[in-house]
Order: sequence, then C-alpha cells, then structure tokens
Amino acid sequence: VKFNNCAGNKGVRYETNSLDFKVRADGTMYAAHQVPMPSKQLILMVTAWDPPSLGRWEAMVQLLVAEKSQHNGHKPKGRKTVPGEPVQQQSDTLLPWRQHQSANGLRRQKRDWVIPPINVPENSRGPFPQQLVRIRSDKDKEIHIRYSITGVGADQPPMEVFSIDPVSGRMYVTRPMDREERASYHLRAHAVDMNGNKVENPIDLYIYVIDMNDNRPEFINQVYNGSVDEGSKPGTYVMTVTANDADDSTTANGMVRYRIVTQTPQSPSQNMFTINSETGDIVTVAAGLDREKVQQYIVIVQATDMEGNLNYGLSNTATAIITVTDVNDNPPEFTTSTVSINTPAGSLSNGAARRQKAVRDGTPRATCTSALASSSSFGFPRPRGPREMPHFAAAVDYEMNRAFMLTVMVSNQAPLASGIQMSFQSTAGVTISVTDVNEAPYFPTNHKLIRLEEGVPTGTVLTTFSAVDPDRFMQQAVRYSKLSDPANWLNINATNGQITTAAVLDRESDYIKNNVYEATFLAADNGIPPASGTGTLQIYLIDINDNAPELLPKEAQICEKPNLNVINITAADADIDPNVGPFVFELPSVPSAVRKNWTITRLNGDYAQLSLRIMYLEAGVYDVPIIVTDSGNPPLYNTSIIKVKVCPCDENGDCTTIGAVAAAGLGTGAIIAILICIIILLTMVLLFVVWMKRREKERHTKQLLIDPEDDVRDNILKYDEEGGGEEDQDYDLSQLQQPETMDHVLNKTPGVRRVDERPIGAEPQYPIRPVIPHPGDIGDFINEGLRAADNDPTAPPYDSLLVFDYEGSGSTAGSVSSLNSSSSGDQDYDYLNDWGPRFKKLADMYGGGEED
Repeated sequence: VKFNNCAGNKGVRYETNSLDFKVRADGTMYAAHQVPMPSKQLILMVTAWDPPSLGRWEAMVQLLVAEKSQHNGHKPKGRKTVPGEPVQQQSDTLLPWRQHQSANGLRRQKRDWVIPPINVPENSRGPFPQQLVRIRSDKDKEIHIRYSITGVGADQPPMEVFSIDPVSGRMYVTRPMDREERASYHLRAHAVDMNGNKVENPIDLYIYVIDMNDNRPEFINQVYNGSVDEGSKPGTYVMTVTANDADDSTTANGMVRYRIVTQTPQSPSQNMFTINSETGDIVTVAAGLDREKVQQYIVIVQATDMEGNLNYGLSNTATAIITVTDVNDNPPEFTTSTVSINTPAGSLSNGAARRQKAVRDGTPRATCTSALASSSSFGFPRPRGPREMPHFAAAVDYEMNRAFMLTVMVSNQAPLASGIQMSFQSTAGVTISVTDVNEAPYFPTNHKLIRLEEGVPTGTVLTTFSAVDPDRFMQQAVRYSKLSDPANWLNINATNGQITTAAVLDRESDYIKNNVYEATFLAADNGIPPASGTGTLQIYLIDINDNAPELLPKEAQICEKPNLNVINITAADADIDPNVGPFVFELPSVPSAVRKNWTITRLNGDYAQLSLRIMYLEAGVYDVPIIVTDSGNPPLYNTSIIKVKVCPCDENGDCTTIGAVAAAGLGTGAIIAILICIIILLTMVLLFVVWMKRREKERHTKQLLIDPEDDVRDNILKYDEEGGGEEDQDYDLSQLQQPETMDHVLNKTPGVRRVDERPIGAEPQYPIRPVIPHPGDIGDFINEGLRAADNDPTAPPYDSLLVFDYEGSGSTAGSVSSLNSSSSGDQDYDYLNDWGPRFKKLADMYGGGEED
C-alpha cells in the first residue's frame, strides 16, 4: 500500500483489521502466519496512523487468491462458501474448526479456516431474526459446545444487531440493516465447553451490507450563483453544480448524472447552456448573450442516480442563477448635442446640467472620462461621474462673466471590447447663462487683527472695519452693527464701520483668551432680499504694569524662639513679563517694632524668608506688614499684611496644644479667667439641680388638709357654656304639653299613708304619650301636675313625683316612687364637723339649730 502525508511519511504506522495480516513501515503487506484462504478474495481495511498529528486514514485492500495445488496430500473436507452464492439450507453450515488427522493416525493437527465474508442486503423486510449462517465445530460430537460472537454489532454498540444460538451455532440478524449507517461488521466467533474452557481458537467473521438504491442525490446547495460575460463564445465555462448520493458510489445506486430541465428566460434561445452529465459543469452552448437585453438566467438542474436512468433512478433538483456580466461594448453618448442652462450668480453647480449623457454599459465599464474641448477663459474642473456635467470650480460672478460657452467630450475609461467598430467618445455643446442676484457684503480681511496696549481710555478710535458690496451694478447701502461683544467694550459706527472703545480694555479680564479679545460685527445691505455678512475683529492687548503684586501666603505660623523654623513668602502678580518678578520684599520702617522683631532674607527673585530677629517673642497673633515691589516700568508696590501666629514649639519645631491656644491671641491671665468662669457656671448649675430635687421631695412629703378621696379640686365642671341663638334651637314643645288624661292620679284610693312606708298598692301607671301633641296650654299642664302632687296620699308633699316630661312607656328603668326620705326633726348633723373646713358652714347651720 502506498501513502503520502506530505511530510515524507516519517513516523507513519500501519494497522489492519485482521490479525492474520500486517503491514511493514514501507507499506508492504505480509501474512503474519500460515493462513488458509477459503475463498477467492479477501477484503481488508488498512489504516495509516500519524502519531504527531493524530490523523488517521483508511483504505480498503482486496486480496485475490490464486489457484494452486494442494501440498502434503491435504484436501479440504468441507465446502467453501463463495460470496454472492445462494445459501441453501443443506449447505449453510460452516466448519471453521476442522480436525486433520496425520498419516500415521496417531496425531491430530488443528488448522483454522478463514470464513468468507457474509453478505446481507440492507432494508430487508424480514421476518426477523433472519438466519445468516450456522457455525459449528466437529468436536460437538464428543462434548457439548457453547457458541458466542463478540464485536461491533454483537456486544459492542450498536448492540444486538447480530445474535447466535449458543447450542446450534446459528447466527441471525435481528433487524433491517442500513449500509449508509454502517457498511461492514467485523465479528469474532468463540467456541467453549460447558465449563467455559476454550475449545477452538476464535475466528473472524466479516459481514458486508449489500447496498440498495434508497437515497436520492442531494445537492450541496439548493441555489448556485454563477456569472458569464456577455458575448461569450459557445463552450465558455460558467459554473459547477455538485450532488452527492449516500448510496455506494461503486454501484449504479450511487452514480449520479446531471441534466438541465428548464431555462428562464428562453431568449435568445431556449438552449443557451448545457451541463456535463458526469461532472456537473455548466457551459454555454449558443452565442448571443447580451446584458443589455437579458441580465440573468435561471436554470433548473436535475441530478439522477442509477446512471441517470429516469425509470429506476431517484432524482432531485437545484437552481442555478447565471448572471450575465457586462463588457465594454457600448461607448457613452450624449442624448442631445446642445444644452442651454441658466445658473444664478454665486453657485458652484447646476442640477439642470446633469443627466445629459446616455450610458448603456454598467459599472465599472460605465465609468466615463469627461473633458472640456473648448471653453471661455473661466476654468472648470473635470466631471467626476457618468451622470454629471461640468460644475464650477469657484462661485460664478455676474459682474465678471455673464455667460459661458463650453464643448464637453466624454469617453470610457476602459477600452472598448475587441471587435466593436464604434467611436469611443461623444461631444456636446453647453451654454451657461449667469443671472444676477443680490450678494452679501463681505469683509476683505476676515479675521482682522490689531495690536494695542491695554488701558486705552473710553472713546479711543481703534480701527475702521468696513465691508465691500460685490453688487457693483446695484446702488445699495451697507449698515454695520455688533453681533458679538462679550465684554461690551466696543462701539461701531453704523455708516462707515469705525470702531471705538466703550470701556477701558483690561488684559486681565476673563474675556481675554491668550491676550486676544474677539468681537464679531455684521454688515447688511438694503437689497431685495437683504443680504448680510459677518466679520471678526481680534484685538491683541499688550500688557502694561497696572497690577501691584500680592503677598502670599496671608497667614503663617512660627515658633516663639528663632532658628527653629522660618516662613517662606512669595508674591502673585496679575501682569505678565516683564511686569512681574523679580520681586523686592522689605519691612516698613513704621512702626519700628516690625523691623525690631522681624527680618526678611531674600532667596531668589520670587521667594524670600520671614523670621524672628529677637531671641524670644511672646506667643500670640501678629500682623506683620511687608512691602512687595515688582519689576515693571514704572514699578508698582503693595503693602500686604501677613498674620503670623507665634506659639511655643516642641523639639521637632511643631506648635504644642497650649501654644496653639495661646497663639490664638489669649494670654495666660485671660485663659485663667476663662477657666474660673467655667467653674463658677458649672457650680451654679449644680446648685440649681440640687435645689430642684429638694423642692420636689418636700412637695411629695407634705400632708394634705383633706382626705384625697374627698378632694374634688381636679373635678372641674364647666356649666357656663352657652348655646347658639334662638334660631339655632329647634325645641319640640309638645313634650311639655298636657297628657291625654290625669285619671290615674285623681282616682287614687283616699286615706293617709305612713310617710316611711312603701305603698302596698300597685305602682302608678303613667299614660302613653299621644302621637299628636295635646292642644292644651303649657300653663294648664303645669297646674294639673301641681294638683296631682297635692292630692297624692301615697307620698309626702316634699317627696312627690312630678312628671313634667314623658319619656314613653315600657321603660326598662324601675320606678322611683319607693324612695323615702326621713321627715324626722331629730336628725343629727354633728358629723359635718368632721368633714373639714369645706362643710363648716353646713355644720354651723344644721348642727346648732336646737341650741339656738
């Protein structure tokens, strides 16, 4: 076998699916041992394995057995099964394990047979299980043998495709086979005794699935796209369509043939293309392809197996879209030979001058090169596209040119295809008339820059910023106005554009950027319609020394003893060079204590150091004046105050806590006074709290004058609430009117009753209130009640029950007529003296009556 892995076949290993044959490193196949060949052919699978890439490649090897004479007088005693030979019931038994007897009859030599491949057709309808072959050993006459099979399809996935009767050795297929799923199976048959001991060596069984035409050809794509140039000659290649058939390609079942079914459109011929029936290549078969007439063809292609036999083969279709590509076979040409257009002044192009060119070819062969064959002295650039006429390189000016005469020539950038006998270019005349329009005024110098020193007084004339009106043939006036003046520093004369200052210009203002102040002005004419233009004026301000320096920092801290630390000071100046540093720092002569206590040491042009001159300075806050002078011409100075906190310091030169307090401006006496005030205030608060606690305790321990149960001071009853006016009170006066009858009072039993005895008679029953009020007078009702009380013998006169309102019958409350009161005159009221001062008045009135 030959193999090439494009790397010199270094390290390639070969393997076979049979233990009887091996392959050397050079590809030579040899028999591993003496192998009897029971059939005329043997099919093996050889695998080439590349360990570095882990790649595997397989190839099928068919060994043909040559006829030769038998040696040693041995002849096979059994019948060999040839593939494809009909299997009969009387000859389906294979004896793979044959026992051969030696010539002397004393020794038996075992020789294994190679079982020929077993062919099984796919898609068999059964019934299943279907017997394939019977395997037996000639030792089964002596001992009981059990047969089994192993391998893919038996005890390996897919499982139980094949089975074997362990007693009879008949092997079966259990279900329909599918060659496209698996084309062959390699099994091993085993023979063991009842104890599981090996009786015979395992033999190889090869089962091949016979292909059936059960798969249609399948196109790789349902839609194929191809292209061909227009005007192509017959036989020009267009594209290739491919269909695959899952059936065996070595048989007619998998041999696919192609043909064209339809072509759309059928112009200029119904057979513009043909297809190679075996390869699927589509080529042109007729001339006349023209993109300007037909840009695309749709071809239906059919693939049929069984070598294209439409009666027995299976078919499938796909669509091939063939696009006719353009070639440069049509030169460009203008639709008209002369063009007249009008364009307003100031325009760069004109839409009316477009689409005057006819181009039949498509991109990119439609790309044209246009040129001006002749024109006026005014220049034009070259047109850029196939559908553009010349456009103006600059805005046209009516005052300069009122009309243009052009000759335009157009040609393809690509040369015409060979064999085209036509002019490759076309020309046309173009007349362009310019119409006058009102153009906006413009400032000749925009942006205009002027330089001057800052601080110029108000009303100073800076410059004249005037605009020009391009309409020379129109009598128009130009007016000026401010459009943008952020600081409102400028004024402009509306007639002549003269610019003056409205305020002092300050370079240090926030409106200045990089020493430049910008203002925008507007120039407008009085045309119809009015037009306006803008201009920007830039004023570069030169710095003058108009800002005195400021001392930095404003506050500092220093130790009360010198040589421990110093204060670094500097200055800030809003001006720029040369009106800033170097600065001069000095102490004023007045007051004299300043120079006595402090001194300044110059470090460089921008920095100096402030330190103590004396050996000790009391802690506190000191205002130290310092005079700072810049280097301007003339120089400016400023006397600045720096607040210096002098405080005691530790060994590291840092202010201590007490020193920081002292440095805040308080002396020792002031600190002591503050502490004493705080102590006194805390003492007063403590005494007040103690006094409140004591007063609260005394209030709780003080005895009350009266019994708490008789103390009614908290029971305040308010009776002085007045109601609304009479119009807000709706009384039912019928409740006070006389009842229907008073017979229950007048008809009582006569006689005098004991006042301390409850009447034995029945309780008086009060009349039921009538629904309709009694029409009697309220006075009569009261008189009747009085008379009933006077004539009632059942109760004392002062304990009579007088009814002045009627609540209705059936009340759940009991009668109060049984209440008695003592009328004895010997009542003792002396107990009122024990009730306290509140009842002293009553005790005096009742307790001492008999004595009086």
